[in-house]
Amino acid sequence: MSILFSCETGTLAPYVPSADMPWDERRVQHLYRRLAFGASHSTIQAALQQSPQDLVDALIDEALAAPLPDPPVWANWTVDDYDPDMIDDQIFEQFLSWNYLWMQGMLQQNGAGLRDKLALFWSNHFVTRFDSYFCPSYMYEYHKILQQYALGNFKEFTKAIGITPAMLIFLNGVENNKFEPNENYARELYELFTLGADNGYTQQDIVETARALTGWNGIDVYCGPIEFVPFLHDDGEKTIFGQTGNWGYDDVHDILFAERQDQVATHICRKIYKYFVGPQVDEDIVAQLAQTFKDNNFELEPVYRQLFKSEHFFHDNNIGVKVKSPYEMALGLVAQSGLSDDTAVLEGVRYLTEMLGQDLFSPIDVAGWPGDTAWINSGTLTGRWLTADYYLYYIIENFLDSLRDFAVDLVGGFSNDPQLITEAIVNHFLPNSLQTPEAMDQAVTVFKWEVPQNYYDQGLWNLGWETAPYQVAVLIQHIARKPEFQLC
Repeated sequence: MSILFSCETGTLAPYVPSADMPWDERRVQHLYRRLAFGASHSTIQAALQQSPQDLVDALIDEALAAPLPDPPVWANWTVDDYDPDMIDDQIFEQFLSWNYLWMQGMLQQNGAGLRDKLALFWSNHFVTRFDSYFCPSYMYEYHKILQQYALGNFKEFTKAIGITPAMLIFLNGVENNKFEPNENYARELYELFTLGADNGYTQQDIVETARALTGWNGIDVYCGPIEFVPFLHDDGEKTIFGQTGNWGYDDVHDILFAERQDQVATHICRKIYKYFVGPQVDEDIVAQLAQTFKDNNFELEPVYRQLFKSEHFFHDNNIGVKVKSPYEMALGLVAQSGLSDDTAVLEGVRYLTEMLGQDLFSPIDVAGWPGDTAWINSGTLTGRWLTADYYLYYIIENFLDSLRDFAVDLVGGFSNDPQLITEAIVNHFLPNSLQTPEAMDQAVTVFKWEVPQNYYDQGLWNLGWETAPYQVAVLIQHIARKPEFQLC
C-alpha cells in the first residue's frame, strides 16, 4: 500500500523515534490518553522500556485476549424477577453497579482498558438510551456486544447490535412489522451507523430496507427476550441499492457492505480518526485507513494497528488537540494521579459527569455526543473545576499521604526544588505543558503555598514536610483550572 505524505502531520508509516519525535513521557502519555484515560508514572516508565510499535501491539493483543466481564446475577432478569414494590429502585441500583464496573474497566491501563475505551467510543456510534428501554438485562446485552465486537468485524458488529433489545426498542425495530413498517432503524442504519448523511442511499432504499428488517417483534414479558416472528416479516420482493430479491435482515447487511463498501469504509474511518486523532481530519489519512478496512473485509483491528502505530498519530500537531469529554477529564485525573479509584470516587465522577452532559448508556440523542468544543461553555467549565475539587478534597480527607507519594514517585525522591517538582507535575498532567514562562512561574508560586520563601532559599523544605501533600493538591487544583488541562 502506498503512503501519502502530509508535510505537517506525517504519514501512516510506522512511527520511528527520532530527535524531532522522541519516544518520551509526553508521547507515552498521549498514547494512553487516546487509548485509555491517561497513565500513571509507573505505567509510563514501563512503557518506555518498549518500542512504540511493540507497546501498541501488546495493548491490542491484550484487548483481543481479555475475557469479557462475568455476567451479573441479573443478566437475564425479566420483570417477574423484581420485587413489584421496589422495581424502580432495584433497576436503578443495577444500572449504577454496571456503570461503576465499566468505569473501573476504563481505568485499567492495559489492553482490557483499551477495549473499554473502544466500547465507550462505539456506544456513541451505535447509540441507545437507557431511559428508552429501562431494563438492566438489555443494557448488559448491549454493552456485551460493544465489548465483544469493539476490535472485531464491523459488518458482524452492525448485524449483532441491530437486534439487541436495547436497539430494537430505542429505534423502534420492535414495532416494525409487515402490517405497519417503521423506517426509523433503517434510516439510522444508513445515515449514522454506516454511510453517513445523504451518502449513497435514497428514501426508497430506506423504505425497502425497513420492509426487509421486519419481524423482530416477539416479546412476551417486559425485559424478556425479543425474538423473530416469521409471520410478521414482510417476505415480498424488495429492491435495495439496485439489488432485487426476497431480502431479510442478513441480506440487508450483505448488500450494504457489498454495494456501498467505499462509503462505509470512509465514514467509519473518518469517525475513528476524529475520536482518536483529532477534529481536523486529514482526508488522505482517512482514505488510506479506509483502504485497509476494505482490504481486511471490514476488520477493525488492522485499522487500529495501522493508525495507532503511525508517525501521524504520534506527530506533535496531533497531541493536545482534542477537548476532553467529561469522562476523559475526570477519569483522566484519576488515572494519571493514581491516588484512589474507590467506590466513592466513582460515585462522585458519575454524578458530576452526568451534570456535565455525559451519562454512560445515555448519549444526548441518536447522533451521540457531538464532542470536542461542544463540551465546553461557561457552565460546564465551572463544573469541570468542581469535579477536580471534589476528587482532591476526597483524597485530602481520606488518602492525604498519597499526594506526597505521587510527587516523590514522579521526581524520584524527596526533592527540595519547587521548580523541578512543579514542572514535573505540570508536564505529567498537560499534553503540551503551560504555554508561557510566566504561567509556569505562577504554578511554582501556587505550589510554594504558605511556606515562607526563606525555607526554600535555605534548602530547609522538601517533599517530606508536613505541608507537602497540601501543596501537591493545590497545584493539581491550579492545573485543572488551566485551559491546557481541558485538552488531550
